[in-house]
Amino acid sequence: MRKTGLFLLLVIAGLALASTAFAGVAAQNTGCGLGTLLWEGNADGSVVSQSLQATTNGTSGNQTFGITSGTLGCNKPASFVKNDKALTFTADNMDLLARDVAAGQGQTLEALAELMSLPMSDRAQVYSTLQTNFSQIFITGDETAGVVLDRIAIYTL
Repeated sequence: MRKTGLFLLLVIAGLALASTAFAGVAAQNTGCGLGTLLWEGNADGSVVSQSLQATTNGTSGNQTFGITSGTLGCNKPASFVKNDKALTFTADNMDLLARDVAAGQGQTLEALAELMSLPMSDRAQVYSTLQTNFSQIFITGDETAGVVLDRIAIYTL
């Protein structure tokens, strides 16, 4: 009787460890978000559980929130720009900013550098780097201000 209880305890512990391993595999396929967190306890690596996670993530539109806030099991991007003034400025001056980045200088670029608290000693090098990488910052010409700022932030770190 005692051996049966010990065996049962080992089987339960093994299943618990296996379920967490499958949860990790499912999260890799479904990404972060509310669905991944809600269905995590039932994640067995099956198509059904992963479909439930992905559907919940996709229909509730929460992954973007999770990514920008660093919640819901998501990692916040290192280059994410949180400066509301810089975001508003970029949105209001997108064409002028694109012109200045292409030229590697200009008042709009200087104003953005000020809003981003970019040290004066780094600005000339950053402006040159932005100019060199213009095609990586303004890829389609339809980017949002947030996307442009995130791309600029990559070159200002």
